[in-house]
Amino acid sequence: MSAASSWVSVVVGAAPERVHAFARDPRNLPRWAAGVGARIEERDGRWIVPGGPLGEIEIRFAADEAWGVLDHEVLTADGRRFHNPVRVVEHPDGAEVVFGVRRTPGAPDADHAADVAAVLADLERLRDLLEVSDPPGPPA
Repeated sequence: MSAASSWVSVVVGAAPERVHAFARDPRNLPRWAAGVGARIEERDGRWIVPGGPLGEIEIRFAADEAWGVLDHEVLTADGRRFHNPVRVVEHPDGAEVVFGVRRTPGAPDADHAADVAAVLADLERLRDLLEVSDPPGPPA
């Protein structure tokens, strides 16, 4: 039996719609998601991260944007797939971003804890970007 996922969340002092729109735009990912790497490219309608920590990867967001869904799949060049469940939900202080960190089968506790810490750091960067009055747009 595999271990359960860990759920990580942060509260962002901004409207859920604003948080969702910013986080869902793939051009913004390098600004807050360290695991993506320094840049992302659109190639024939596909979002590719060249030379990131996992090598070249493709990121696909779920087609359904209703209810703050930010689920996305990461496909590596060697054929591995990682599904990341993510939601932006209304919170009394703005929005809460909730990210399910899947435990890699057979991974030691320390590796999973490092994954959780990395996701938390990413979500904190996202929060910090969005809690300014006018966050910068995606890089040109």
